[in-house]
Amino acid sequence: MQKDVVRLAAVGDLHCTKSAQGALSPLFSSVGDYADILMLCGDLTDYGTVEEAQIFVKEFSVVKIPIVAVLGNHDHESGLQDEVRKILMDGGITVLDGESTEIHGIGFAGAKGFVGGFGRHSLGAWGESGIKTLVREALDEALKLESALARLRTPHRIVMLHYSPIMATVVGEPEAIFPFLGSSRLEEPLLRHEVTAVFHGHAHRGTLEGATMSGTPVYNVAMPLLRASFPDSPPFRVIELSMVADTTPDTTADAATTAPQTQTVA
Repeated sequence: MQKDVVRLAAVGDLHCTKSAQGALSPLFSSVGDYADILMLCGDLTDYGTVEEAQIFVKEFSVVKIPIVAVLGNHDHESGLQDEVRKILMDGGITVLDGESTEIHGIGFAGAKGFVGGFGRHSLGAWGESGIKTLVREALDEALKLESALARLRTPHRIVMLHYSPIMATVVGEPEAIFPFLGSSRLEEPLLRHEVTAVFHGHAHRGTLEGATMSGTPVYNVAMPLLRASFPDSPPFRVIELSMVADTTPDTTADAATTAPQTQTVA
């Protein structure tokens, strides 16, 4: 039976270490009381090791709702990202890397994203081969996202990234590191496809919300930012999606101090 409203809980940058056993499960054991789907926006592990991934899966075995994730730069640190992804997938977590999936009638498109900067300050593919390689990586990640979005036919399309596609949600970080927090190239697919909302992490001291040039809401759900902004709430952001046509969105944050900050999107 189709739900009238589907609740998405989102968080990134959990940075699970080998000493984190028993630390994460209490934070997320009750997420099913607030949401129907849990979204994890990268940096699930701290050094991208097999041991950390195994601990992460054990910690999140308490979650009884579907989990969909993307990896982050920390998950790539040890060069074991394929092994990390397999461990997560074997543990029941759907990990997207240029793929899409559908849960409860909502389409999810996910990719890690990459660096490169924003707007007229974006790095161009000119000069040394290393610079061209970096720009090619950013373009490849944007193409992954484009491909994932093109496959979705659902009324709601949710994009998951680790790096930001816009500058607005990294504001609060030192300006000198903006180019390392995301890339405007990731915004280009968002302007060509109808997208309901975008979620990312990575910018621990960034800004909670922004929007693409076409008005699509973008949420920074890095856990350090959420904890600093909502110290009395669980460490995830909840967005409600109306599955009923012609519903006016209510974007008023609500709830008691013990509940996550919640918004409703048409």
